[in-house]
Amino acid sequence: MTKTLFFPLFLVWVSLSQAEEFLDRIVAVVEDDVILASELEGELSAIERQITQNNSPLPERTVLRRQVLERMILRSLQLQLAQRQGIQVDDETLREALLDLAQRNGMDLATFRQAIENEGMDYAQFVENLRQEIMLNRLRASQVNARIQVSEREIEHFLETETLPNPAQTKEYHLGHILIAVPEAAPPQRVQQAQQKAERLLAELRQGLDFRQAAITLSDGAQALQGGDLGWRKLEAIPSLFADLVPTMQPGEIQGPIRSPSGFHIIKLIEVRGEEGEEHAISETRVRHILIRTNEVVDDAEARRRLALIKQKLAQGEEFAALAQAYSDDKASAVKGGELGWVTPEAVVPAFRAAMDRLQEGEISDPVQTPFGWHLIQVLERKRRDDTIEYRKKRAKEVLTQRKLEEETELWLRRLRAESYVEVHLNEAE
Repeated sequence: MTKTLFFPLFLVWVSLSQAEEFLDRIVAVVEDDVILASELEGELSAIERQITQNNSPLPERTVLRRQVLERMILRSLQLQLAQRQGIQVDDETLREALLDLAQRNGMDLATFRQAIENEGMDYAQFVENLRQEIMLNRLRASQVNARIQVSEREIEHFLETETLPNPAQTKEYHLGHILIAVPEAAPPQRVQQAQQKAERLLAELRQGLDFRQAAITLSDGAQALQGGDLGWRKLEAIPSLFADLVPTMQPGEIQGPIRSPSGFHIIKLIEVRGEEGEEHAISETRVRHILIRTNEVVDDAEARRRLALIKQKLAQGEEFAALAQAYSDDKASAVKGGELGWVTPEAVVPAFRAAMDRLQEGEISDPVQTPFGWHLIQVLERKRRDDTIEYRKKRAKEVLTQRKLEEETELWLRRLRAESYVEVHLNEAE
């Protein structure tokens, strides 16, 4: 059985030989960049192959070509803006991203590279596309993420008026999305035309028009070329426009048009999975330690030797607190007999947490290495605390931030497109 590799659609690349049969002319001027016919046809072929693999009907090639070109224009505009702002991706960051992709496919880097080449992709171009995608993520973070703020009042209002997803909830919604865009400050006639178009499309969808094909052909949304597929999302990751509506829908149901600053939206609930959970509780551990730091004089072996001697003293009945005060290099906790107080799992580094979790109450660990040095760890008590109120506030902020992020990104891209110099040179027949 052939294994399907995981890598994002933006990394799909078609070999140049497949594009050589097309006349290499300029099909779009995008600020200081141009898009060539060969580049467009290569991307178009890759998208068509992707749609076919997803068992979706192909739209008319002329319609799909314009959709693909528009996506390439937006990508070019973002890359140029990133370059003007000096956003770069160093080789180490790129290597870590490649390693992450390889591991998600259950491979090492060498095997992953071979698998990419076996798929007919150019590895150097694959790597360059990944570098560009990281650049774009950093650009969006600087242009959109940094502007998003959630006030305490917004959090309070959210908790008063909306149902926050249960902390242990595993329920997820698989959504399809179509956007009929409306430019900013559009005249009423333009808004009315877009609304009528969305209403006609909604009626056709309810009568059996294929949703994926309609999205590819007509949607102005970011996921248009993926058939409008938003993927599986928990309720907090669903845009606020739809958040109240989606839980009331049945699988297969289509709703809209829903007005937003970007235009008119149509959504389809494809599937639902998972179930509700229980209230949120957090584990806390009362713990103390003795730390020996390493330096030019004390190496790892010497640190372990010192801790072994201290543990021997403990076994002979000496007090942990007294030994911590005498020997620990963590002076802040040493004066308290090595006590760190009640800590949550996320409050300590992974190596410390793993050793702490293995201990019974009263038990003392063997020497444990962390980035801070070598430790002896003793667990004094454990408890579970209901932190539902704090958790709900934190989750509310995350929900509100995610909703604002998606909506602001859509608006930012449309503004970038509207304010940029773009010339399209496609014939009507194309």
